[in-house]
Amino acid sequence: MNLLKALATVSGMTFLSRILGFVRDFVIARIFGAGMMTDAFFVAFRLPNLLRRLFAEGAFSQAFVPILGEYKNRRGEVETKTLVDHVATLLSLILLAVTLIGMMAAPVLVYVSAPGFASDTEKFALTVDLTRITFPYILFMSLVALSGGILNTWNKFAIPAFTPAFLNVSFIIMALFAAPWFEKPVIALGWAVFLGGALQLAFQLPSLRRIGMLPRLSFNWRDEGVRRILKLMAPAVLGVSVSQISLLINTIFASFLETGSVSWLYYADRLMEFPAGMLGAALGTILLPSLAKYHAGSKFDDYSKLLDWGLRLTLLLAAPAAVALAIIAVPLIATLFHHGAFGIEDVFKTRDALTAYSIGLVGLILVKVLAPGFYARQNIRTPVKIALITLLATQALNLAFIGWLKHAGLALAIGLAACLNATLLYRGLRRHGIYEPQPGWFPFLFKLVMALAVMGIALWLSSPPADDWIAYHLSERLIRLSGVVLVGATSYFATLWLSGFRLRDFKRRAAE
Repeated sequence: MNLLKALATVSGMTFLSRILGFVRDFVIARIFGAGMMTDAFFVAFRLPNLLRRLFAEGAFSQAFVPILGEYKNRRGEVETKTLVDHVATLLSLILLAVTLIGMMAAPVLVYVSAPGFASDTEKFALTVDLTRITFPYILFMSLVALSGGILNTWNKFAIPAFTPAFLNVSFIIMALFAAPWFEKPVIALGWAVFLGGALQLAFQLPSLRRIGMLPRLSFNWRDEGVRRILKLMAPAVLGVSVSQISLLINTIFASFLETGSVSWLYYADRLMEFPAGMLGAALGTILLPSLAKYHAGSKFDDYSKLLDWGLRLTLLLAAPAAVALAIIAVPLIATLFHHGAFGIEDVFKTRDALTAYSIGLVGLILVKVLAPGFYARQNIRTPVKIALITLLATQALNLAFIGWLKHAGLALAIGLAACLNATLLYRGLRRHGIYEPQPGWFPFLFKLVMALAVMGIALWLSSPPADDWIAYHLSERLIRLSGVVLVGATSYFATLWLSGFRLRDFKRRAAE
């Protein structure tokens, strides 16, 4: 399989899901705005979402996929299927217990994650109710991560990449049609999370059956593979999820700021997650199985070359996204969210957070590419040390920035810490001899910077002032934003082409 084609497939499916996500956020912003109800929902949703990323897409996937790839390459189908059965059964039992405990302990969880809400009885109670409704999401999504890891190991990338679309569809339908039927309309969003999780899991099961890997109940926690996965998961919980822990701590800080701060950070984060998901998550998804196979086959030169390929693609695609988010933040926010209850102040407050986030976007995406370089080799210790340093740095930056930058300072702290994380991961890969840069990096970077400069000037000159974007009607915003994006993309890729970049230069085969 051509990895560039696989990246295009995963990114395309992710793009579709993200577009639905923006429709979702458009609907939520129009109906609920940025206030007490959305603050309560975003805090409630962040708790199970954090656990999902922490245990499911984070530590579990990074521990499970390399060992699954090893079993598939070296031990045959029977032993691989047995491992899948044992892991799925144990994971389901643990998740069921975590879900029940989380629902019962919802008041404590809300108080810990958003202590500032405690002074508002209604806001606190609403957040607790929403937390209880959304908490089963961790159960559904961890099983989705399990099935997605299996499908990706079999190079079936499209199904896992498309799966998140079901959550966005659930949000849109519940917000538009179910919200009026609830005494507190925002409760409909809580049930959208529950329904979306169940639909995502149901969507992947037929694909598992087709490749003969649909799990059966079979409990054996002493299984060698299961114990190895658990051993890797324990430290990996922190190692791959620093950004999520930072987001949770940021929520605690933001809960003490003015009402709307949590929501402004959420909407900015959604825009940042668009390129982060399309590039970082997609690259990490396709790299990890191949890296694990190269490691299992002792093909260390191919391992290093694949990492180099991933790093170049990351810079080529993430750097222009970061520049664009900073320059056209108001056009994006006004077009997507400035409707109904989402006011002018919300636009500019969200702009502040998005601009701050954009500074660290390249670092956030690089972490998604660099971390698999360690986890595919089942090296947990180094990323964990780096994660601890990054987490401490994030909190120090929070304290330094929050006083004068408010919620934007929290976003800036996460971005700068992500750059530190990526730098330390890169340094670790070089020091351990895991990665050796291939020839041609200096001219590559020179041409990249030149293309970024041309694109930045083009975006700046083609975009009207911020106040004009606020005054435009939705149709005019859409037309003008499309034109600005087209100008930026054309200027960037045309400059790259004129400097000698060709698509064929980035083709690469997946590990067999």
